Amino acid sequence: MTTKILIVDDMRSELQLLTSYLEQAGYFVMTATNGVEALEKAKIEQPDIIVTDLVMPELTGLELCRLLKKETATAQIPIVACTTKDRQMDQNWAKKQGVAAYVVKPCTQVQLVSAVQSVMA
Repeated sequence: MTTKILIVDDMRSELQLLTSYLEQAGYFVMTATNGVEALEKAKIEQPDIIVTDLVMPELTGLELCRLLKKETATAQIPIVACTTKDRQMDQNWAKKQGVAAYVVKPCTQVQLVSAVQSVMA
């Protein structure tokens, strides 16, 4: 069974890059360009993992994490943050919001795939 991953990023170039990284590693990838779309897709598609940017308009990645963790249908989905926010404070705060792994952009394929594998318990 192929692992389904939902990638959330408001920048199309990032979405394409992260999608290619994960597809090359053998994952099935779905995308969303904002937090609202991601929340809907997560409820309907039930991905195995969500990789999200934290800095997005309307609904930020952290707000998305909080909403996903409140919903029974999505509460168990591990979340990987993939973001330009590189301070330890940001990482600590993200973990408090339910983020299971944290990757700082720009990231390599190895870094992203390692983070995804680390949350696949």
